[in-house]
Amino acid sequence: MKRDMKLRPLAIALAMIALLLVAACGGSGDQSMPDAGQPKNDQGRAVPAPAQGQSTEQGQSTEQSQSTEQGRSADGEQSADATREPDTAAGQISTFALDVDTASYGYSKRILKEGRLPEPGQIRSEEFVNAFRQDYPEPEDDGFTVNMDGARMPENGTALLRVGLQTRRADAETRRPANLTFVVDVSGSMGEPGRLDLVREALHKLIDQLGPGDQVSIVAFSGEAEVIVSMTPATGKDRLHAAVERLAVQNSTNLEVGLTHGYAEASQSFRPVATNRVVLLSDGLANVGDTTWQGILGKVREFAGKQVTLLCVGVGRDYGDQLMEQLADNGDGAAVYVSSVDDARKVFVEQLAANLDLRARDAKAQVVFNPSVVESYHLIGYENRQIATEDFRDDAKDGGEIGPGHSVTALYEVRLRGGASGQLATATVRWQEPDTREPAETSRSLEVADLSASLWRESSVRFQVDVVAAAFAENLRTREQFAGEGTRELAEHATRLAKTTEDAAVTELARLINQASSLG
Repeated sequence: MKRDMKLRPLAIALAMIALLLVAACGGSGDQSMPDAGQPKNDQGRAVPAPAQGQSTEQGQSTEQSQSTEQGRSADGEQSADATREPDTAAGQISTFALDVDTASYGYSKRILKEGRLPEPGQIRSEEFVNAFRQDYPEPEDDGFTVNMDGARMPENGTALLRVGLQTRRADAETRRPANLTFVVDVSGSMGEPGRLDLVREALHKLIDQLGPGDQVSIVAFSGEAEVIVSMTPATGKDRLHAAVERLAVQNSTNLEVGLTHGYAEASQSFRPVATNRVVLLSDGLANVGDTTWQGILGKVREFAGKQVTLLCVGVGRDYGDQLMEQLADNGDGAAVYVSSVDDARKVFVEQLAANLDLRARDAKAQVVFNPSVVESYHLIGYENRQIATEDFRDDAKDGGEIGPGHSVTALYEVRLRGGASGQLATATVRWQEPDTREPAETSRSLEVADLSASLWRESSVRFQVDVVAAAFAENLRTREQFAGEGTRELAEHATRLAKTTEDAAVTELARLINQASSLG
């Protein structure tokens, strides 16, 4: 006891000295000097490491915390995460579900061609990028190749990093048979001139491409749903074409009842050896029944869990983009948009195998940055596809469904530490085999030395196209420059790249950027 009393004055004195030192430093710590071993989030704040053994509430990556700062969830409601501090466990890890949707770009093209600018909320940058052809090598098996490259930017210490994932293509002869249930919107809004005609044309094109092992059923819906033709072998093409011609515009849009009937029809005819898919063709303007994606999917979740996947095909000048996108993302599917016969040909003829068959279920990507090299990073797009870090290897958590020949591209802005060298990042893709659900992974790393010295002079042509597409999307979404390029410069890059690639899609991109510039 006497010893404790002797030590107590010394302890008090030391505590007072510590308090004086803290006050002299201006608070609890120097915020301008973050830990040199920690990356920072998109707002430039250091991301502290958690205490050992501490788990976080969500395990979100830095760009997840940025998206929740908006205070809105994917369906526009106030998010419970909106007031949370940036995540502390996954500061150097970016995790997201793969996504092959292109509907945002398809619909934006139509809006721009009509002389209007799309609403910022309709822009999903990753869908602009994924709408363009890539030159990634294909794997020899049914998995993925992981491709990584990057380029330094004129801004001091910044670079763009590209992660490209690719599955092996399949032709019509080698793809597995398909059980297809078409759920066709014949509501009053589909009476817009040319809208239902385009749907009929798309269905006719697809039916003509089907093989002898395929089967088709058609469900039409407006206020109620009706089975126009039950599951019929594709060899009965005359019967199927006649059923398509019977589709006629009626009244209100009860998308819930349409999908419920469609999934019931698909489940009744389910074949384990086939690809079982519901194909929804609609403008997404639901106005009767449950009109939320959560409620609609809640009605069909049991069927969707039985390996029945979804393809949402959007049509129409007025288009329920958010509903169709969320149905696809949360219903084991993909979303595309068609506004012309050429679009329908691309979806149902040129990309038939990719849009019908599967190479991977619940596919996810994870990029781990080296904190001694990367000061901060930002994933372009994928805002509503990001998932918790710890869910990457939880195979019960939903990912993306990927078909044969599909490519998925993710672009990152990164700020490098001065003089940094060595490994920059490692990208890993994890997926489940479509039939057995066996998980698999493959990875690849990128070194700082692998970065091209100049984006526009030394990086690959397709990488440059991806950057132009992403920059255009970000400009439409935020009205701000990306990668230091305004619309005039982007149009010049796109025009140059169109000549180099001889790609009509890149030529169209250049025209769209010029159109947006004239409207801006």
